[in-house]
Amino acid sequence: MNENYNPQDIYQEEAVDYKALFFKFYSHWYFFVITVFIAIVIAFLFNKYTKPIYEVSTTVLIEDKNANDAQSLLGLGFSNNMQNLENEIGKLKSYKLSHSTIKHLNFDVSYYVEENFISKELYKEFPFIVEYDSSHSQTLTLNFRINIDNISSYTLKAEGENIDLYDYDTDSKIEDKKLELINISENHDFGEWVETEHYRFRLVLSPKFDPENDLDKQLYFVFNSTNGLVGRYKNFEIEPINKESSILQLKLKGNNVEKSVDFLNMLTTVYLDMELSKKNRIAYKTIDFIDDQLIDITLNLDSAEMNLQNFRTENEVMNMDYQSQQVYEQMMELTKKKAELLLSDKYYQSLKKYIIKNQDNIDDIIVPSALGINDPVTTGFVQHIVELYQERAELSYTATDKNPAIITLDIRIRNQKKALLENIDNLVNSSLISINDIDDRIAILNREINKLPLTQRMLFKMERQFQLSNTMYVYLLKKRSEAQITAASNQPDNEIIDEARSDGAGSPVYPKKSLNYLIALVLGIVLPVGYIFGKDFMNDKIIERKDVENITKLPIVGHTIHSNKESKIVVATSPKSSISESFRSVRTNLHYLNIDKSQQTILITSDMVGAGKTFTSINLASIYAMYGKRTLLLGFDLRKPRIYQDFGLTNTEGISSYLVGKSSFEDVVQKSSVDNLDIIMAGPVPPNPAEIIASNNTKEMFDKLKEIYDYIIIDTPPVGLVTDAFLLMNYADVSIFIVRQNFTHKKIFASIINDVEKRNIPNVGILINDVRISRNAYGYGYGYGYGYGYGYGYGYGYYSDDKDQDKESLLKRVFQK
Repeated sequence: MNENYNPQDIYQEEAVDYKALFFKFYSHWYFFVITVFIAIVIAFLFNKYTKPIYEVSTTVLIEDKNANDAQSLLGLGFSNNMQNLENEIGKLKSYKLSHSTIKHLNFDVSYYVEENFISKELYKEFPFIVEYDSSHSQTLTLNFRINIDNISSYTLKAEGENIDLYDYDTDSKIEDKKLELINISENHDFGEWVETEHYRFRLVLSPKFDPENDLDKQLYFVFNSTNGLVGRYKNFEIEPINKESSILQLKLKGNNVEKSVDFLNMLTTVYLDMELSKKNRIAYKTIDFIDDQLIDITLNLDSAEMNLQNFRTENEVMNMDYQSQQVYEQMMELTKKKAELLLSDKYYQSLKKYIIKNQDNIDDIIVPSALGINDPVTTGFVQHIVELYQERAELSYTATDKNPAIITLDIRIRNQKKALLENIDNLVNSSLISINDIDDRIAILNREINKLPLTQRMLFKMERQFQLSNTMYVYLLKKRSEAQITAASNQPDNEIIDEARSDGAGSPVYPKKSLNYLIALVLGIVLPVGYIFGKDFMNDKIIERKDVENITKLPIVGHTIHSNKESKIVVATSPKSSISESFRSVRTNLHYLNIDKSQQTILITSDMVGAGKTFTSINLASIYAMYGKRTLLLGFDLRKPRIYQDFGLTNTEGISSYLVGKSSFEDVVQKSSVDNLDIIMAGPVPPNPAEIIASNNTKEMFDKLKEIYDYIIIDTPPVGLVTDAFLLMNYADVSIFIVRQNFTHKKIFASIINDVEKRNIPNVGILINDVRISRNAYGYGYGYGYGYGYGYGYGYGYYSDDKDQDKESLLKRVFQK
């Protein structure tokens, strides 16, 4: 025995025993079959009753805004392009965009049909349409079940409690109001309003209604909140199709393909519309500004034209004379300049009010060039502020207001606004000086006009008023047309490459039926394999004969089969059983272990309580007695005597009382129910068992017994607990150490058997007890059958208990396993 024994060494074989592996797996064939069957059934049920999830996708091309930059031309603009992509992804994932998309779609009511315990959503294929009153509250998450009775009526059922209410006008939940409890079953006509204080709607049949199929369907509908729909559909995925590309792919998973397709297509449409609307905002605001100015100018122009026409008619004057015409042309030139200055002044005053009023954004600002105002300084300020706001908006998709970059942008925006306001004040002052100068020049001309005849002066004045209004009117109409052309010619910078399509969804992405069946098959095989190897690896108990051989070189004298009998004396009550035959084999092997002696004293011990030493002692003594030998069973477990209970005898007198001289030899020897078998019980429990055993009286007792009996079987206490067995080994010819399959701990056994070997005790053998036989093993290993190669089972009909086992049904045996 190796004194440096490591219990872990028992798991390390020098070579793989493929035959052992084969029989190990073959003995668990039922486990493999049942596990695979159960796994396949679970996969089938999972595939059948799980709602399928489909994936649809669309692609959007994002324009590289830095394509013409110097950095991009030098190959240094990749990081800017990536930032642009991230900003656009942030816009596409924004709540604002998803909310606007949902508002464009008719998702407020969802329709379902129940088939085989699975709820399937009906989209564009529902047999009826729910029309609800948006000014009235509606219920959320409450299933209104519909049974269509005929083409004119239906049954409405609903059941629930603590139902939230929703106001579609304000697009929010009604916080202070709930439907506490509802349990209704009502009949209504199609087109009839169903109304309570909590909901108001009506049902009308749709063109998709089929009287032959829809009457028996289990249908229901539910109202949805906009926020809930946004949360449900906002979880789509966005990623570039590759690292170098600016094409984004949007993927959405859902139970209804058509609904997912409509959402993605509407999302990209709204996204491009918002982008185009942003580009057209300046043009539209310019048009609005011009329209406001044209209202007053049109009135003035109409009035001036009417006055001029009336004056010419009444005074029969068509044109001014040459002198008046010269003055008039000078006056018109000054009036035109004044009109332009007045328009600029109105713009600057309007711009100043807008900048002061709008601190958070300048989405509606009008660029000076849109009105034909040639002011590069102001235009530069406005464009720079617009760019800063755009940069801040893009950055806000991925950062908070406390981000240092956003704080820096806010400071720059404030500084630019301050500089712009100062510039506007300077421009207004300059414009005022120019207007005053023109007014002075006009005053000089007015003095020249006053020298003209009265009729010419009146005509001059009316012509000037008409031309002033007409000049401004024509100028504004021209700028309005230019803004409209700009708005009409604008296109989104980004574009949709491929729209989402329902025919592109293909098979569901979840559950993957083939993969689930493959996983079930693999698990059905792997789990039993893992169980078998894991059981062996994690188990620290003796399982196979090889486990014992890896720990000790002591000979194994045999094994005894597991007993299902109620009686402990199984060899006497069932002499033709397989367990009786196993004890006969042990009896034969013990003869060859000590072949020189015709009489033998055999000691039985174990490492711990429960290994079966007393059971082995009783049946080994019985098998010798049935062999016709005078046999004595000694109950030397003085601390916990038990043998008397199994034989139905008394323990009032025994070894303890005999060794201390309180009982005679004849009084302690008892006859058993087995012929040729006498028993000496342990007797009353003494206070000092070890001292009694070590006394000289014990030696004298054994000398006397060996003269009377052929075989003496000694049942001793566990050697791992007390030293009694070691003291009695001096009187034994053979010492048997009991190892119980799937019970004896390897480490404890290794420690104790190592101590036994160190004591150089002669004729020590190992007996493996309680070996369970597998009916489908082929003679390999204790744990997996022991049939000596005969084939099926241990005795294959040779023993009486084989017949009992054959009576069991296959199904019962499988479930027992």
